[in-house]
Amino acid sequence: MSMLIYIAVMAGVTYLIRMIPFTIFRKKIKSRFIQSVLYYIPYAVLSAMTFPSIFYSTDNNITAIVGTVVAVILAYFKLPLTVVALAACVSALVTGFFI
Repeated sequence: MSMLIYIAVMAGVTYLIRMIPFTIFRKKIKSRFIQSVLYYIPYAVLSAMTFPSIFYSTDNNITAIVGTVVAVILAYFKLPLTVVALAACVSALVTGFFI
């Protein structure tokens, strides 16, 4: 029974999070500042969720840092996501062998 309550509460919270912006912003947003803030929110949230998990993914921060640096460098050169992810994982693994 408690599992159904948890699911109902989470469904309600998810619905409210998605419904509130539609009720608050009924008209087209004309402010360039608010438009730019709303444009960058998904990237900021994704970064806030991703970067802490990167550094807690391994027992050693050095391997996580090496993997992150490799991923950032390869992403800067606009390589495909699969290549970036695999290279970051392999670099962290190889660094772990040497440490």
